[in-house]
Amino acid sequence: MGTAEAIPPSAPRASGRVVMISAAAALGGFLFGFDTAVINGTVDSIRSAFGLSAGMTGFAVSCALLGSALGAWYAGPLADRFGRVDAMKIAALLLLASAIGSGLAFGVWDLIFWRIVGGVGVGMASVLAPTYIAEVAPAHARGRLGSMQQMAIVLGIFAALLADAWIAASAGGASKPWLLGLEAWRWMFLSEVLPAVLYGALVFTLPESPRHLVAKGRSGEARGVLGEVLGLRAGPALDGKLADIERSLQMDHRPRLGDLRGRSFGLLPVVWIGIALSVFQQFVGINVIFYYSSTLWRSVGFSEADSLTITVATSIVNVLVTLVAIALVDKVGRKPLLVVGSAGMAVTLGLMAWAFSHAVGSGADVALPGNWGPIALIAANLYVVFFGLSWGPVVWVLLGEMFPNRIRAIALAVAAAAQWLANFAITSSFPAMAELGLTFAYGVYAGFALLSLVFVIYGARETRGMELEDMRD
Repeated sequence: MGTAEAIPPSAPRASGRVVMISAAAALGGFLFGFDTAVINGTVDSIRSAFGLSAGMTGFAVSCALLGSALGAWYAGPLADRFGRVDAMKIAALLLLASAIGSGLAFGVWDLIFWRIVGGVGVGMASVLAPTYIAEVAPAHARGRLGSMQQMAIVLGIFAALLADAWIAASAGGASKPWLLGLEAWRWMFLSEVLPAVLYGALVFTLPESPRHLVAKGRSGEARGVLGEVLGLRAGPALDGKLADIERSLQMDHRPRLGDLRGRSFGLLPVVWIGIALSVFQQFVGINVIFYYSSTLWRSVGFSEADSLTITVATSIVNVLVTLVAIALVDKVGRKPLLVVGSAGMAVTLGLMAWAFSHAVGSGADVALPGNWGPIALIAANLYVVFFGLSWGPVVWVLLGEMFPNRIRAIALAVAAAAQWLANFAITSSFPAMAELGLTFAYGVYAGFALLSLVFVIYGARETRGMELEDMRD
C-alpha cells in the first residue's frame, strides 16, 4: 500500500466550492442517520398499534437494514454505470417514498415494505456519499471532507431523535393523535419528507465525479470538474492530475465483482480489510444505543419523556465528538484514532455490562439501584464519545479512500453491504440477547471492541496524505 506521505504545514486549504459540494453530497448521510434513528421513538407505539410480539417488533425495527444491504450492494454498479450523481437522485426518491409510505402504513407488513424501500435508499447513500467525496476532494483535505459523511450521519440521528421527542411531547405521547388525526409516531416518519426533498434538490446542483467521467471517456468534462473543485488552472498541474487518474484506472470494462478476486481466501487483501472494518463498526453494538435506547432506559425505570431526553443528549455528545474527530483525522491519522476508540469502547462497554449486572426486578419492573443508573448513563455516553471519535467517522473515511480507483465503487459496495448485514444481525438479535440479560449483551459487544483493537493494530492500514491514485490492492 505504501507509506503515508507527510503533509506539509503549508498544505492549501480546501476551496469553498469543494467544501460545499462535499456538504451537499454528505446530506445523504444526514438521511442515512435520520432514517435509521427515527424508528427509536416509534418502537413501543408500533408494537402496541399492530399487536406485535417481541420478535416481530425486532424485525420491524431492523428490516430497513436488509434493504440497506441491498442498496449498498447495487449502489456500486449503479454508480459506475450511470454516475455517482444520478445514483444519488435515485436514493433521494426512495427515501422520500419511504417517509410517506411509513407514515401512512395501514399494517405491519405495509410498514415493513416501506421501511425496506427506505433502507435501499439509505444503503445507496452510505456508499455513494463517501465514494463521491473521496473522488472530488484534494488529498490534503480528504480526511476532513470525508468525515463530513459521519458528521451528517450523527446530525441526522440527532435531528430524528429531537423530532421524535418534540412530536411526542406535542401530542402528549407517541401513541396519541396529533395533526390531522394521525398518531404522533406516524408524524415521526413523515418528518423525513423535508430533508429528503432538500437532498434531492441539492443533488441536481452537483458536478459528476471526475474519476467517473474519465472512466467513461469524458476527459474534457473531467478536466472542467477538476479545475472547479481543485482550483487548478489549465496547465501542467491540471494535465498531470488528469493523466494520473487515467493511468490509475487502466480499465476497458465496467467494474464487476470478479475484479475483487485475489489469493487471500478468494478476495483481495484490501477488500477483506474493508469488510472487517465494516463488521467491527457494527459488532461493537453502537446502533443498539440509537435504535433501542428509549426503550432501554424506560426498562430500567426512566419515564418515556426522560428516556427520549437522554437519547437526544446522547446524540448531542455524538455530534460534538465527531467534530473533534474531523479536526484530528488529517493531523494524527486514521489508525491512531481507531486504536484509542477500540480501547475506550472495550472499557466503557465492560463498565455498562457490570452496571446492568446489578439490575433488580423483572419484566417491566427492572431498575438499576443506587448509583448504578447514573454509572450506566455515564458509561453509555463515554462509549459514544470513543465511538464518535474513532470508528464512526474514520471507517467511512477509510472506505471512501482505501480502495484502488479501478475497484473503488464496487469494493465499497461490498464493504457497505457487509456493514448493513452486520447491523441487521446486531439490531435484530438484541431483543433476544437482552432477554438473556443486558450484562450478557454488553459483554458480547465489549468482546468485539477488544477484538477490533487487535485487528487495528495488526491489520489496518494508514492512508493519511496518500493520493487515491497511489492506493494499492
